[in-house]
Amino acid sequence: MISGFEDMQKFSKDQVDVAMKNADVVSKGFQALAAEAADYSKKSFEEGSAALEKLMSARSLDKALEIQTNFVRAAYEGDPAAHSVDEALFCYPGITAILHHRLAHELHVLGLPLVPRIIAEIAHAETGIDIHPGATIGASFFIDHGTGVVIGETCAIGQRVRIYQGVTLGAKSFPLDERGSPIKGLPRHPTVEDDVVIYSGATILGRITIGRGSTVGGNVWLTRSVPPHSRVTQAHAHSEVFGDGSGI
Repeated sequence: MISGFEDMQKFSKDQVDVAMKNADVVSKGFQALAAEAADYSKKSFEEGSAALEKLMSARSLDKALEIQTNFVRAAYEGDPAAHSVDEALFCYPGITAILHHRLAHELHVLGLPLVPRIIAEIAHAETGIDIHPGATIGASFFIDHGTGVVIGETCAIGQRVRIYQGVTLGAKSFPLDERGSPIKGLPRHPTVEDDVVIYSGATILGRITIGRGSTVGGNVWLTRSVPPHSRVTQAHAHSEVFGDGSGI
């Protein structure tokens, strides 16, 4: 009986020792992770400060104001429901998303980690418009309504392009490396040339080109390039009405 009790004590002590060792390993792991996070935060802060300094020195206030004015003017002139420039600036989610994107993209180009994605996600949460900081967008770009718009990392969008709610400019597939992981940084999203209009619900996938001056209709699924001045629409629905026994 006593021997069994001693065995229980020894077993309990062994379990405690193991638990303490595990706790020590976990504690050291958290300490290492915290140190790594602190180093990353310091690096991000230092890189961020350098990037912002470079951004401010590289672009004058007048140039930045000109770029932003082009987007606001495109929204006002492109939507008959906009009754003033102020209304377009303060009430249109597309303008909010684009203004955030301009800053996020410049910081992304300068190589600043993490912060561009945070800026993009702030706009995404507020507007429902998801634009990756890596996307290149030309002047006078306009997103009307905007909810559900997705613009991928390697998209290249020209000037005076207009898109509507629910448009996806995404990737069709992801090339994989030898470990089966997606290869990062490869061009995989559409190129949209100047003066293109893409209507609501259209899905355009892959590294294809939508030629200058083209129109892509609502709810179109497109995975091939189209030449300039194309008009891409869905097949028209076929409807027949029968009455008084006709059609039997």
